[in-house]
Amino acid sequence: MDFSKLEKTIGVKFKDKKLYEQAFTHRSYLNENSEVNAHNERLEFLGDAVIELAVTDFLYKKYPNKPEGELTALRAALVRRHTLGEIGQKLGFNDYLRMSKGESGNTAKARAIILSNAVEAFVGALYLDQDIKTTTDFINKFINPRIKDIVRSAYHIDAKSHFQEIIQERDGITPHYKVEKSFGPDHNRTFEVGVYVGEKLVAKAEGSSKHEAETNAASKALAELEK
Repeated sequence: MDFSKLEKTIGVKFKDKKLYEQAFTHRSYLNENSEVNAHNERLEFLGDAVIELAVTDFLYKKYPNKPEGELTALRAALVRRHTLGEIGQKLGFNDYLRMSKGESGNTAKARAIILSNAVEAFVGALYLDQDIKTTTDFINKFINPRIKDIVRSAYHIDAKSHFQEIIQERDGITPHYKVEKSFGPDHNRTFEVGVYVGEKLVAKAEGSSKHEAETNAASKALAELEK
């Protein structure tokens, strides 16, 4: 696999090209190519954690006055499948994806998921092949700048409404919120709220008010939907 164009695009010379081949290899590819014995899911697991740390560090420093709930929502918007898929598309990752013929012919949505997963796997490969600084530089150059569009579109602002729209469209029901517990003195109360779809608990979060806890729980629920 010739990575020279990609190396030039991101400004990094790859050392172990086998790592990057693995990063672009979907599990389905192994079914039709017995000589290949490694797919990208372990690298995806690693890359997801590296991206989350780098994005969290970026947001924490960029927005020193934003509360935890809004930072969580911003992070969820930055690392969601749609955003990562667009970044992979822009970087030309489609040219390197290896998958089965069946997966290749799937819907645009299914292919976008595979592409976003490949972005995470690529970051995992970059981290193993280079170092944390090079990997963070990549994230700062190609992922974190998307924050401008996210803030401009206010995607992250009303997490509750956004989550409700998705669930109503997908399941035909409205998610509901339940205070699981509260603790602390009356003047500094902390609430833990769960968001439910039907009887299923989707996510839990804390906040200094019920509204803040509900918003934080919705942000976490949106992040879960993107996995």
